[in-house]
Amino acid sequence: MPKPEGTQLNSTANQPPSAQPRTVLGMGRSVHDRLHRDGMLDRLLRTATVDTTLVLTAGDGSPGPALAEALAGAEVLFTHWGCPPLTEDTLRAMPKLRAVIHAAGSVKHHVTDAVWARGIAVSSAAAANALPVAEYTLAAILFANKGVLDSARSYRRTRAAPDHLAGFSGLGNYRRTVGIVGASRIGRRVVELLAPFDLDVLLHDPYLGPADAAALGAEATGLDDLVRRSHVVSIHAPQLPETHHMFDADRLGLLCDGATLINTSRGSLVDTRALTEQLRTGRISAVLDVTEPDVPPADSPLYDLPNVLLTPHVAGSLGNELGRMTDWAVDELERYARGLPFVHEVGPSELARSA
Repeated sequence: MPKPEGTQLNSTANQPPSAQPRTVLGMGRSVHDRLHRDGMLDRLLRTATVDTTLVLTAGDGSPGPALAEALAGAEVLFTHWGCPPLTEDTLRAMPKLRAVIHAAGSVKHHVTDAVWARGIAVSSAAAANALPVAEYTLAAILFANKGVLDSARSYRRTRAAPDHLAGFSGLGNYRRTVGIVGASRIGRRVVELLAPFDLDVLLHDPYLGPADAAALGAEATGLDDLVRRSHVVSIHAPQLPETHHMFDADRLGLLCDGATLINTSRGSLVDTRALTEQLRTGRISAVLDVTEPDVPPADSPLYDLPNVLLTPHVAGSLGNELGRMTDWAVDELERYARGLPFVHEVGPSELARSA
């Protein structure tokens, strides 16, 4: 996937960056061990001056002498899941820090106002993480319209050839309407992936106008109109105060009979109790990779309802897909080392509207 040119790199210092910037890892120990064991940090060793055995991680207290020395000279913090919040106290140990390069998606968990106050540049591999989420969503949409789960369940029960004309009326991916909620990186990628199919795509995003939606290959519409008209609704909006329970009982009630709701964004965007009640009736179906809470209670009906596909937050990068995010982050580090702007720079205004 081609990467567009970015904006000019912001820096706290006037001197050019080092040819092999002094870099420290900031991430959880389990993530570090996985990346280290699978060789995903090998390319980093060729790009930066870094001790990949040292890691700044949450909950470790004061760093030991070796890590403290590395932090004192670090230009770049190369982060992943489990990086501690970069508060003023934490940053005080990194007086030369000029950039935070995140080899994963959202930086909300560790980038604080203190980072922006110091003028530290921030980059994220969120665009790389968007790819597997969009692929998962595409598969879910196509399977939902084909009624794959229902037909597989029925076939297992009857173990006999079905009547394809009578038994599958109303199913299929020809001229079905798919509603995408949120023109985020993932939402836009889903729209792109849907382009080759004979589907009508609706798109709702308060920051996107009709012309912009049309350029993406979708029709801009209001949220309630999208919900009413769509056979499948897929949520890709950020977790913000104004999006909390945006799919409440009233909005869920607008879904047409037989519709499928897909959520790969954040569990808090959907009122789980209201959704569960709708699903109990069998009127609609759901594909849920995220829920509220993150792990439903053991007695939750979501585990057993036949019209629910529940997965444990696997749509995003996992397994060898972590290597893609790491490679994109090392690309950014290489650009930094050459004095070039980041392609995937994150700023405070963008962060306020992202997941």
